[in-house]
Amino acid sequence: MTNVMNNVSDIFAIFITLGQAIKFFWWIIFPIMFWYIFKIIWVDFTLVYSANSWRSSHNWIVLEIIPPREIEKGPKMMENIFTGISAVITSYNTFDTYIKGAWEQDRFSFELVGEEGKMRFLIRTHKKHQKMVEAQIYAQYPDAEILEVPDYTQNFPKIIPNKHWDLWGADFEFVGKDPIPIKTYDRFEETVTGEMIDPMAAIAEVIGMLGPNQHIWLQYVLSPITEGENKKKAHLDVIKKLKGEKVVEPMGILGHLADVFVNLIGGMSAPVEFSKAEKKEEAPLEFRLSPMEKEVLKATEENLGKNLFKTKMRYIYVAKRDNWDGGFKGSFIGALKQFNDVNFNNFKPEDISKTYGKIFFTGPRADFRKRKLYNRYKSRNMDGTNILFSTKEMATLFHFPDMGVKSPAVQRTAGRLGSAPANLPIE
Repeated sequence: MTNVMNNVSDIFAIFITLGQAIKFFWWIIFPIMFWYIFKIIWVDFTLVYSANSWRSSHNWIVLEIIPPREIEKGPKMMENIFTGISAVITSYNTFDTYIKGAWEQDRFSFELVGEEGKMRFLIRTHKKHQKMVEAQIYAQYPDAEILEVPDYTQNFPKIIPNKHWDLWGADFEFVGKDPIPIKTYDRFEETVTGEMIDPMAAIAEVIGMLGPNQHIWLQYVLSPITEGENKKKAHLDVIKKLKGEKVVEPMGILGHLADVFVNLIGGMSAPVEFSKAEKKEEAPLEFRLSPMEKEVLKATEENLGKNLFKTKMRYIYVAKRDNWDGGFKGSFIGALKQFNDVNFNNFKPEDISKTYGKIFFTGPRADFRKRKLYNRYKSRNMDGTNILFSTKEMATLFHFPDMGVKSPAVQRTAGRLGSAPANLPIE
């Protein structure tokens, strides 16, 4: 009993010492603490007010790309385009960041639109990046046609659902962890001939079945990340886990406090004993991993070595109520599942973003989710769960179909485009 009382008095002595330290050094502790609190509040404030003016100050345009009639090469050319646009990373000064609200990098939105049986490829970008985007596309696809077009979302009612229109949709999230890749274009090969099976064929066929007043929208809002974000600890920890190395998970403040109190309770009854770390000789990595584990590790390390985008992936099926066909909800997501691989990574519709209601007030709750998703799509919003895609993954998901895709949904240029002869007389 005496030992217990002594332990309790020791604990109180610790708190008294901490109180005295705070009393004498509050002028150092509190300013630092309040600075971090102020910074969090100020970021939220500028995102609500200043960032809106910062975002609205940019002039947005929508470019439609009509792919060439004859595309003999695979998605590798599209990967070069994504690598090119990843170079727009800007380092803002303190004034732009804290006063104007420049907390984010310039964004691009690559959108695959199914419009009553026709397939369109659209890029939403800042006006200042128009020439850069066009140059990247023409460098890889000289015969492509690029048009500046109005934003197609403005052709629809401001509020959906309404008495005439309805929609279904969801944001997507990863099943595994970043940066483990999805199934990329180099793994879409026919085993006998070795030729690539273009995954856009299945998507084009689903879009080709759309009827009047039926539309499918697939959106990838991209924000390039810096090399520092690319190599952050969470990503490197994934690599370590794939190698079978031990990774210490961060406990956080609550975890540390819980650990302290658990040890205090144990120390009141018996002395604390520290476990001794035992060194174990591990077999070389080559012998510890199975062939598939080696392949996943290699692909993940390769993925982390490429330019990466923080991505919001979003899908919407919108149609008039008289023409509504619920089968498109599953058929299009089924076409997207070809990019999933259970041995690598998968993406799936995020449950919290799905446009349905559960248990109580299912109708009003579903309508609220639909309006929220619809507005976020139109504004190209990136709030919520984001996915990390590399340039290679994006080229797999968004590229122009090759010659083997015969779907009438794919619109192509009328013929091969050529430049005027150099000796053309000019009057």
